[in-house]
Formats: sequence, C-alpha cells, structure tokens
Amino acid sequence: MKSIKKFFTLLILVGLIACIIFYFRDTEGPLISLSPATGPVSSKTPLSLTFTDEATGLNDVMVTIIQGTTHMPLVNQTIPRQTKEISLALNLGSLKLKDGQIQIEVVATDQSIYHLGKGNSSRQLFEITYDTRPPIISILSKAHNLTKGGSGLVTYRLNEEAEKTGVQVGEHFFPGFLQESGNYACLFAYPYDMPESDFVPRVYASDLADNERQTGIYYRANKKKFRKRKINLSKSFIQQKAPEFEPMVPEVGDPLDTFLYVNGEIRRQNREKMAELAQQTSSVPLWQDRFIRLRGAAELALFADHRDYYYQGKPVDKAVHLGYDLASVAQAEIPAANDGEVVWADYLGIYGLCIVIDHGLGLQTLYAHMSQLDVQPGDMVVKNQVLGRSGATGMAGGDHLHFGVFVSGIAVQPLEWWDKNWLKNNIDGKLQAN
Repeated sequence: MKSIKKFFTLLILVGLIACIIFYFRDTEGPLISLSPATGPVSSKTPLSLTFTDEATGLNDVMVTIIQGTTHMPLVNQTIPRQTKEISLALNLGSLKLKDGQIQIEVVATDQSIYHLGKGNSSRQLFEITYDTRPPIISILSKAHNLTKGGSGLVTYRLNEEAEKTGVQVGEHFFPGFLQESGNYACLFAYPYDMPESDFVPRVYASDLADNERQTGIYYRANKKKFRKRKINLSKSFIQQKAPEFEPMVPEVGDPLDTFLYVNGEIRRQNREKMAELAQQTSSVPLWQDRFIRLRGAAELALFADHRDYYYQGKPVDKAVHLGYDLASVAQAEIPAANDGEVVWADYLGIYGLCIVIDHGLGLQTLYAHMSQLDVQPGDMVVKNQVLGRSGATGMAGGDHLHFGVFVSGIAVQPLEWWDKNWLKNNIDGKLQAN
C-alpha cells in the first residue's frame, strides 16, 4: 500500500514539474523588426514589419500610427496557429498623414500559456520621418547642343540628398554625380539609333523617401546621317578568323556560321560588357583638356557606319560600327587618349585584346584589336602614355586600332572628344562653372 502511495506521489510530483516546465517554457515575447527602420519614408516606400516567435508561435499583432495626438489604427490581425514568422507590408498611403515625424506603435502576442494563458506580449515604438515632397531640381547649365550619336553635359542642383539621379533619355539612364561644389554633373548621349522624336532628355531625381521628380532642359538636337558600307567577306578572311572565334561558339559549324554567331551574339554580349564596365567609374572627371587620337593614322572606318556584309555575292549579315578604325604602321604604339584608370585589359570577343580606360562621370575609351597590352586593371595612366601595340585580334581584317568612346555604356562620337573647341563649349566649360 505504501509503495502505491509513493508511486502516485511521485507521479503527481513529476506531473507538477512537467506543468511548471510547460508553463514557463516560453516567457519571452515575439521579436519585432521594421524595414527600413530609419530614414525618411513616403507612401511609396515598401515598409515591412517582421514578427518572429520560435517557441510557441504568434497569436495576434496590432499596428498603430501616431502623429502628434492622433492615433490611427493600421493593422489588427489574428495570426494562424503554429505560425513562427510572418511579414506584413504597411500601407501608409491609406492614412491621412502630414509630412513630419510619425511613430509606429507595434504590439504582438504569442501562443504561450504564460501570464495565465494571456501569452507574452511585445511592444515596440519606431520613430521615422514621413516625407511626400519630391526633390526640387534646379538646372544650372544653360545651353545643351547635341548631335545624333554625340554627347552632352548638364549640371544641376538638388535641395536634398538623392537616392538616384541623372538624365533619362528614352530607355537609357545616365547617372548624375555629386561634385565637391554640392552640385551634380551628368554626361549623357543622343544615341545614334534613337529616332529624333524620341530624344527628349529629362533630369530625374528620387529622394530617400522614394519621391520622384523629372524636369526638362533647354536643348537643341541636330540631325546626323551615317554612312552605309558594303563589306565583302572573303573566304580567306572567314577561314583565317575561324580558329580564333571557335572557342566563343557553343556549337562549331562551318567558318561562315561561326563568323555570323560572333558578329551577332558575341557583339551583343560585348556591348553588355561595356555597359557593365560603365559602373566602374570615378564620380569626378579624371581627364585633362581634349582627347588625342593615334598620330599619323588613316581613317579606315567611321563612327556609326552601317555595314551590310556580303559573302560570295550574297547578303549575310548587318552591323553598326561604333568607333573609329585608325591604321598607321603594323604594331604601332597606342597612346592613352587622356588621363584615367584602366578598368579592362584582356581579350573581349569582337574587340580581341583590348583596353578600357575610365575618365570619370561614366566616360570611357576603348582600344581594340591590340597585339600587346602594357597596362592592367587598376593602373592610373596619363594622356599619351603607351598602352600597348596595335594588332589584328578579334574582328579585325588587318593591323589597326579600333578606338571607341562610351558614355555610361552607350557608344558616342569620338570626333567630338578630339575637338578642343567642342569640349570647351559643351563639357569642360560647364564643369569649370559648376
């Protein structure tokens, strides 16, 4: 009999201990986090609250927006059982808020039986700034004269910090860069292939609260016609280039198919790479005065030559030549067109062995088809410094330099950057006045 009583006593004691452990197993309230938790926000800002309770799961959440003495309920939600984590998007646009400081009061409870079944509760107060006013853009530069295929520069001022700013031209965005003066400078282009009616540059700015504004600029757009050229592909050229191109082609076919794949798909990939390299740019100008060209060189091809390719008398392909082909002597020393930083020095598809130099504000120069590279990425170079030697690598039929100029990854007319007067009137003069 005594043994039975001891057994039941022990059983009750074990049960009591188990109940105590179960009751106290979760005494912490849910974790609450807000993203973004700092900085200005607007009705466009994707505010997100995250609630986490790994022990017993969430029960309910309440969100109240407080501005001054006004309390505005925003969320009152019961959470499905066994939910350990949930994120809720906050729509501040549904409330009549004024610009200024607001508080976000968040209360969450869990499924714990602690506090006599009421569960654990967490309360957190977030203080943020509500801002619905878009930034004010003040254009500083006066004249903006651009020729199709060419470049331009606009300077402007913003009344607040920008999350993103620059010039929008159709689908192309050219970033603006904050200068030491506190003003912004933005190089942009009139793309060679853009219809005249579509060229409407707009200065764009969005602030830290995602408020956006665009404004127009006074500009003059000049028309430009580009040459058309017929390129006859010889059998010897196709066969000569095939071994160099075959590693780039997924399925090697006959030499002509290999050439067509490189001239189309690889050319497209190379232009994407130039757009990628444009991200590696200085926020301040690195160049000094006008850019120089290869001395004593004949011009074999011009910027935006529209080429029709023929093979054995039949049309087989089309492409646009986005640079200048310059030829002097075989393996000529290639000078840097201006001061800058090397961001690429390697093989690159149609360009063969090539070098890309960043000159700041998204401006970069390309030196292609080289036979020898004497610099490497990260090197700072000065105008007229020897970069290497010309050659016939890539899509080159003979020894020459393909020289290209890019603004934020968009190919532009090199001739302008070689012109001292054009540079002074359209670019350098504006930067000096900035």
